Amino acid sequence: MLLEVYFESDQEVISFCECLFRHNKRIELTWGTNEEWGNRISFDDDMPTVERMDTVAKSMVDVFIHHRLSRMITDIIKSDYYYTSTVELERILALTHWIFAGEDEDSLRVRNYKDPTQVLKTIFMANMKQTEVIHFDSIVHFRLQVFKEQLVHYVGLAIDEFKREEEHQAFVNSLREYVIGKKTTYPVLHVVQGSRFTFFKPSGKQFSTMELRMMMHQEPLYIVGLDIDEFNLAPLIAMAPEKIRIYGDDPSEPKTLTVINVFQERAQFEPLENFPFTQELKK
Repeated sequence: MLLEVYFESDQEVISFCECLFRHNKRIELTWGTNEEWGNRISFDDDMPTVERMDTVAKSMVDVFIHHRLSRMITDIIKSDYYYTSTVELERILALTHWIFAGEDEDSLRVRNYKDPTQVLKTIFMANMKQTEVIHFDSIVHFRLQVFKEQLVHYVGLAIDEFKREEEHQAFVNSLREYVIGKKTTYPVLHVVQGSRFTFFKPSGKQFSTMELRMMMHQEPLYIVGLDIDEFNLAPLIAMAPEKIRIYGDDPSEPKTLTVINVFQERAQFEPLENFPFTQELKK
């Protein structure tokens, strides 16, 4: 099967060739130009048709993601969701990329464990089956409607996440202001990570649940939106210590990050091995 692929952009055709050789070392090609359609790539190898089509389709996906995806996402954010602030655009764009290509469990779950690049590859493969002359720009402009609909959905999910981030940041800011204006009760508190934080006095004695509950009841935590049955952040807000030492194995654990965001330089994370009251911990 003969196959010609055209790219209007010089940068994109260079990327395309690099991707071809990365995906298949046996590929052989000729790079020419056409006055009307721009850069022309034709193939000189005797590679099986299916193998060549797979290599070309994967390379086109790579080119699209590298050169076109951000532009398409930004257009969707502006035209479908009416965001214009540069700061908001950049954050929603980053979140959409995370949903689109993230490999962590959260991003996989958000996109229902689907690989959106497979939709792109299927579209490029379908066009190659219809004709031996492929115009990359034409496919991008006129054949990606199904993919764009999926991308609109991802942008919507990114905006939902962005709004949650904004709400969380507003919550953190209100707690921060509350703590700044509150009189401290302890020079330092020691906190050990776990499914629920464990709190220790400066002496090393562990706070009982009853002690924590009594302190929380004495504080109007409802003002800052905290529930008196919340036993991670609320006790710290109620006590407002001068210093907080958090010990554990996961500095990026969400509860820990929230405490550090609220108390800022007053909070410090340390490895569990640095906990100074190991005998109390064993109890």
